[in-house]
Amino acid sequence: MGEHHVRVYSGIDGCEVIGVVDVNPSRAAMVAAKYGTKALGTIEELISLSPDAVSVAVPTYLHREIAEKLLRRGISCLVEKPIASTVNDAEAIIKAAEEGGAILMVGHVERFNPAVKTLKDFLDKGNLGKALLLHAKRAGPFDPRIKDVGIIIDLMTHDIDVTRFLLGRNPNTVYAAYGRHGRDVEDYAAMILDYGGTIAVLEADRFTPFKVRTLSVTGSNGFAVLDYLAQRVEVYDQSGRRELHVDKGEPLRIEIEHFLECVKNKKVPTISGQDALFVLKIALDGLGSGVGIYGNNPYVK
Repeated sequence: MGEHHVRVYSGIDGCEVIGVVDVNPSRAAMVAAKYGTKALGTIEELISLSPDAVSVAVPTYLHREIAEKLLRRGISCLVEKPIASTVNDAEAIIKAAEEGGAILMVGHVERFNPAVKTLKDFLDKGNLGKALLLHAKRAGPFDPRIKDVGIIIDLMTHDIDVTRFLLGRNPNTVYAAYGRHGRDVEDYAAMILDYGGTIAVLEADRFTPFKVRTLSVTGSNGFAVLDYLAQRVEVYDQSGRRELHVDKGEPLRIEIEHFLECVKNKKVPTISGQDALFVLKIALDGLGSGVGIYGNNPYVK
């Protein structure tokens, strides 16, 4: 994922990539040579170059260690999702950003998928009536790179974030069932989120032989289906079937451009540390098969 960040930054006018850090020196050298920048061995080397902003695209368990060093020095960070694997680590990252006066944004990239924006605008106009049921499916082959977290934290957090965004509120309760098949962490799961009159059902697995990234909304006046990969939104209602116009674009580029705008203008990002913390807490409650009370106030268990 880190190389994709370098690729996008390198293609943005006015943005200079001053270095790449990787624990694998040969990989750092390869990426640096490809995009015309420096290969660095440590975060301290990067800090010495006084960057304005850094993308943190490392295994989740390392997010706190790296992000804290940067944020406390006033260096703004785009931390890949999830923000962390524990609430304590997430809160420490948020605190470091506050103390350092730095911008903290978390990379819930599906929020920047143009099809999601199109569906959000459509729902906000009341075109489907009352949203009754949301169903998301996120599946695909096993990814050997992901070893430190299970599928709920790694993949399902995308759909937790998107359902919160589409409905404009946090769920009242959450319940999840999940399992493991030959791995140390869960690799298939289902979650039910009760949004108070609206139910969201999320599914994820690492066994489907091809990528599936879909979300449907059943409303009192119609039905809509979003395909993340195709960036397509289809609507079915009394007038029949139609496809909504989507201004397509690469979600990661849109995300990074937003991050850089926030850094430049000292704006609060669309997905702040607190937003990402809510998502993490919901996911962890699901993992514990617990029930959380979220509301629109600070989290209460």
